[in-house]
Amino acid sequence: MSEAQPILKNFIRDIVAEDLATGKHSKIITRFPPEPNGYLHIGHAKSIVLNFTIARDYNGQCNLRFDDTNPEKESLEYIESIQRDVQWLGFDWGDNLYYASDYFDVLHDYAVELIMAGKAYVCDLSPEEIRSYRGTLTEAGKNSPWRERSVEENRALFARMVAGEFSPGEKVLRAKIDMASPNITMRDPVIYRIAAVPHHRAGDTWKVYPMYDFTHPLSDAQEGVTHSLCTLEFEDHRPLYNWLIENLNTPATPRQIEFARLNLTYTVMSKRKLLRLVTEGHVDSWDDPRMITISGMRRRGYPAEAIIDFCQRIGVAKRDSMVDFALLEHCVRTALNKTALRFMGVLDPIKVVIENYDSSSEEYLCGVNNPENEADGTRDIPFCRELYIERSDFMEDPPKKFFRLAPGREVRLRYAYFITCTDVRKDESGKVVEIRATYDPATKGGNAPDGRKVKGTIHWVSARHSVDATVRLYETLFSAENPDKAAEDGKDFTAHINPNSRTTVSAKVEPALLKLGGGKTFQFERLGYFIADEHDSSPENLVLNRTATLRDTWAKIQKQRGQKKK
Repeated sequence: MSEAQPILKNFIRDIVAEDLATGKHSKIITRFPPEPNGYLHIGHAKSIVLNFTIARDYNGQCNLRFDDTNPEKESLEYIESIQRDVQWLGFDWGDNLYYASDYFDVLHDYAVELIMAGKAYVCDLSPEEIRSYRGTLTEAGKNSPWRERSVEENRALFARMVAGEFSPGEKVLRAKIDMASPNITMRDPVIYRIAAVPHHRAGDTWKVYPMYDFTHPLSDAQEGVTHSLCTLEFEDHRPLYNWLIENLNTPATPRQIEFARLNLTYTVMSKRKLLRLVTEGHVDSWDDPRMITISGMRRRGYPAEAIIDFCQRIGVAKRDSMVDFALLEHCVRTALNKTALRFMGVLDPIKVVIENYDSSSEEYLCGVNNPENEADGTRDIPFCRELYIERSDFMEDPPKKFFRLAPGREVRLRYAYFITCTDVRKDESGKVVEIRATYDPATKGGNAPDGRKVKGTIHWVSARHSVDATVRLYETLFSAENPDKAAEDGKDFTAHINPNSRTTVSAKVEPALLKLGGGKTFQFERLGYFIADEHDSSPENLVLNRTATLRDTWAKIQKQRGQKKK
């Protein structure tokens, strides 16, 4: 990001600052190392913001590196989407774009180095047997029958694995560490496997591929990474990270530091589970606006600055915790309230006929585009005899505290006039299908010269000038606050998908919306924030996604917490 930002405080920044102050490092190098096996989600956004802002604030460098060592699950589509998402968030890796596959030759040589030092061996156990030999948290593992092969035999067998002489699963290369280690990760982990799958960059060159835990620290070392920032699930892998750096002749000695991953209510953060949502048809695509992927949030209208604000607000901690989804929406509203242009739209329209307004007349009224920014100016809003208002803004027999339109009651039309309901028209079932009203010409602009007040102000659109729009209304994708925990009760996490996560309505909107242009989130007054769908919308077929409602649940939660403290 080009704009200077204040340096935030957290335990990782304290480590970085101390390393610079003591001269341990003269330049800080971090990295964001996604596996290109899916689209990025809000949890990755936290890591992106952390790694890139630390590099920015300490005049360092942040690399974007694809850990592309599993060709069965990786694709160019994912690589392109990841680059697009990082750039959209406002971060630039410059010339520092790398791939783990860039180091396949080097990684192979490191594997041979371990073999020659007697610290790696070729194992013939099947994957199932390896798991059974590994032991448990309370029971030590057993040595593989192939653990004591000679250096020469291991070197020859590994060469044959590389040459493609064995089938997948027939043999693996394992680090020779300690099968009795209390850390299961250190019990002779597999570092190379056979995979007869072409690689998206290396083609058919390789018949074996390095495992992630082997690749990660050695790639960091090749790039001179100083601080390798990982989420807490990698804490148990840190001893292996360090063991590889210590036992191989690497050009640098990066340090792995773990921080708490992001856990967000009403979501799942596993790429495997997100992939299932897509492949099983629970959502339309990776960028479905109900998805918590960065591309899904972008399509829904979340601004990048809101996501960054959210990531900085939740901070960086050493222990996992659950963050309320309402905070993310609060950040979205806070950003959009300053920038979003205002329009009027009616999501559940009912017609109002102003009987004392000439049917052949029309006029244009002045509406404020953004009360938060005077520079955004005003727009002309067409007005005529027939209008649409929200069905919920009218009640034939209203309760005491209903201040909107009702028979005999006067309300203000936003930017327009006072109107009074005089009659209704009903269909055969008794449902109100049309409202009759009169207007007061003296109240143009929404003010009465005689000083009388009305309690209700409602939005509207001109029936003659309105534009049809399909509007998609969204709720959280899951009805359970913690779908993963709910799944522990014997149900699959998909059983908790919210059946009302998306509903579609036919709306009437003011014509000025067509001039807005694509990719801009706006506010329908009283209804929320919306954006034209980047895939399905066009001037001829307007399709809008609701970004967020106007109700700020997070502010209400904070207020309640403050009252409890008192």
